[in-house]
Amino acid sequence: MRKEKCLIPNKLILTAIKMSLNKEKENKFSEWFGVPRKEIPWYPKIDPGVCVGCGLCAVVCGRNVYSYDFASKRPVIVNPYNCLVGCTTCANLCPTGAIEFPSVEVVREVIRKYKVFLKVKESLINKYRGKYVKLIEEYRMEQEYEKKKAEEIK
Repeated sequence: MRKEKCLIPNKLILTAIKMSLNKEKENKFSEWFGVPRKEIPWYPKIDPGVCVGCGLCAVVCGRNVYSYDFASKRPVIVNPYNCLVGCTTCANLCPTGAIEFPSVEVVREVIRKYKVFLKVKESLINKYRGKYVKLIEEYRMEQEYEKKKAEEIK
């Protein structure tokens, strides 16, 4: 059997895949309640003098904000705007306190400036409307059943 030679180096393939995945994630996290994510300066910063390179931040972050540089044995922030606005999980779990975030007042200012609560209210209605309609219907049916049962007893 003759082995076919790959014309594209593996590193190039991996880079293309990574860029594609990053682009997909970037689009997914490009807004926060209608506010362009890049207008919200909420993302972690690592103090290299305090970081011990454990990598916990890179593992626990579900939004791929971090990567890990095995050569330097340090986490690296690669997608800062993927960070969920207001999230500080990585900083809370960092064993040395090497991760910092801006003051939460930054988020509160964005909420005021862009009237985020109007969009939150709309999201709540859309998310829970169906559940409440179902609950009300179940309650109404339960009340009718109880009423029939009480009438049968009389």
